[in-house]
Amino acid sequence: MQNKIYTVAILGVGSRGADAYGKLINRASDKFNIVALCDMRQERLNRFQKEFGVEASCCFTDEDVFFQEKRADLLVIATQDADHVRHAIKAFSLGYDVLMEKPITDKKEECERLLEVQKQYGCKALVCHVLRYAPAFVKVGELLKSGTIGRLVAINALERVGYFHQAHSYVRGNWRDTEKSTPMILAKCCHDLDLLQYYANSKCKSVSSVGDLTYFTKENALEGATERCVDCPHKNTCPYSALGYIKHWEEGGKPTDVWPFNVIAFAPVTKEKLENAITQGNYGRCVFRCDNNAVDHQLTDITFENGVKASLMMTAFTAFGGRRMHFFGTLGEIVLDEFAGEIQIYRFERGTEIINLKSLSEGGYDHGGGDTMLIENLYDMLCGNSTSVTSLESSVESHLIGICAEESRKADGKLVFVHG
Repeated sequence: MQNKIYTVAILGVGSRGADAYGKLINRASDKFNIVALCDMRQERLNRFQKEFGVEASCCFTDEDVFFQEKRADLLVIATQDADHVRHAIKAFSLGYDVLMEKPITDKKEECERLLEVQKQYGCKALVCHVLRYAPAFVKVGELLKSGTIGRLVAINALERVGYFHQAHSYVRGNWRDTEKSTPMILAKCCHDLDLLQYYANSKCKSVSSVGDLTYFTKENALEGATERCVDCPHKNTCPYSALGYIKHWEEGGKPTDVWPFNVIAFAPVTKEKLENAITQGNYGRCVFRCDNNAVDHQLTDITFENGVKASLMMTAFTAFGGRRMHFFGTLGEIVLDEFAGEIQIYRFERGTEIINLKSLSEGGYDHGGGDTMLIENLYDMLCGNSTSVTSLESSVESHLIGICAEESRKADGKLVFVHG
C-alpha cells in the first residue's frame, strides 16, 4: 500500500543494523517508524533508543522475550552470520516481512529450509545485496542488457579487500573465525557472487576454488613482536599496527561516528576511547598472533549454465579497497573500476566511452549509494510495487555458489557441481 508508514523492529543494533540501515530507515519518516530494538549490549540499546525515539519498554536484551510476539510490520535482522536463518525462521513464523543482512548461511540445508518457511508463511524477504542497487553496478547491468558489448562471454572480477580492512574484519574482528561466522568467500564476497550471477543471467553449473591463509599466522610474526601492538617495537613501522586506528582517525578529521572507528569504540568516538580499545580489546592484538582462520586470498572459477564463465579473485594484499569487474562480450568490453572511479566502455570499431562514477550517484553514502537505494527498494517491496528487488531464491542461488566454492577450496580446487 503506497503512502503507508511501516513499523520496523531491529534485531542487532550494530554497525549495519543501526549505523547503516537503522539511520537510513529513521530518516525516511514518511515511510517507516522504528518501534522496537533488540541487542545484547545495553549501551547500544540506550544510544539508539534515544536516537530513533523508541519506547524503553520496546527495547530488549533477551531475544526470547523479543520474539514472544510480533512487534512491527518489518524485522531488520542484522545479527551475527550464524544466527541469520534461525532469526529469519522465527520472524516468518510470527508474520514479519524481513530485511536480512548477508550472508544468509554457509549451509545448503539451511538455504532450503529458509525458502520452505518463507513459502509456508508467505512473507516478503530482502537480503542486503546492497551493490545490486548501487548506481554504478546498476548502470553496468543496463549496458549488458542493452547489448552494448554484444553477447556476454566472460567476466573477470577482482575484490580488493585492502590490507587494513582484512586486518580489521578478518584477522582481529568478528569474521576472523569461520567456525563462528561464515567462510570469507561468503562473508566478504557474497556481494560479488550475487553480481556475477545477476550479470550472467543464469544459474550456476560448476565451481572450482583455491585459496589459503598464508600471511596472518604466528610463523610470520616480526622478530620481537609482542601480543599487543601498543607494546611492540614495530608499532610505528608495521602497516598492520593497531595504532593505525588512531592515525587514520586523526587524519580523517577525528570523526565521532564513522566506520571502522565506531566498531572498536562506542560513539561518540574519542582518542581516549580508541586508546583504551587497542590497549584492552581484540582490535589491539598483533595480526600475527590472533585466533583467526579466514583466508587472506582466494581464486574462484565459475561456469554458468548458459555458458558464461567468470573468475573472482579476492585478496587482502591491496593498498586500497574497491572492486574491479571486467566484462568481455562479442562486440566489446566493459570495465567497472571503483578505485579509478569510472566505467570504461570499449566497442569494437565503434570507439571508447568513459563514464565517471560520480555522475551516477551522490557522494556520502555507503556502497556507492547502494545502502540508500536498498532502503528505497525495500519500501517498494513492502508496498508490492517493486519489480527490481532481489528475490530470496536469487540470493540463495548466489549463496550456493559460495558454499560450493568453499567446498572446492577445502578439496584443493576440486570441481563442484552446484545443483547436483
